[in-house]
Amino acid sequence: MNKEKSKLFRKVNTTTFNVHHNFGGDFKNTRHKKETLKLIKGKMSGKKERGLDYTPLYRFLLSKVGSDWDEVFSEAKSRLDKSEPIFWMVALIEENKKDFIRVGESSYFSGLYVDYNGILQLTNPQLTAKDMKPYCNCCTHTFNGKLFGTE
Repeated sequence: MNKEKSKLFRKVNTTTFNVHHNFGGDFKNTRHKKETLKLIKGKMSGKKERGLDYTPLYRFLLSKVGSDWDEVFSEAKSRLDKSEPIFWMVALIEENKKDFIRVGESSYFSGLYVDYNGILQLTNPQLTAKDMKPYCNCCTHTFNGKLFGTE
């Protein structure tokens, strides 16, 4: 039996109350201009991609710390729609390393990098949720899936 692995991204719930996905602005600001005819004949797809959540990718990458980067990258790439989100978290160059990345308003994940031996590593292995400070008091903040700032 050949079971296909699940995707490493998911669609965001766009019907949740008070969740904004940065809609509008593409056509509404130009519809009364003289160039409207050119716009009408163009493609309907917008420039922005909305509604995708890459949290499963980030958890997958964290679970592969200590593994060979080439194998991790090929598996992650095969389970994604595009490979760009991988490099939001993983630095291939020393200067691009970050201790953590911010995803959305209140989710944080450890930064990763590929060492000289081609092994995926945590940028700062000592960093924990206790070390993090919340951006604001109104949201629930998480670091690698663990709550912080609720004291």
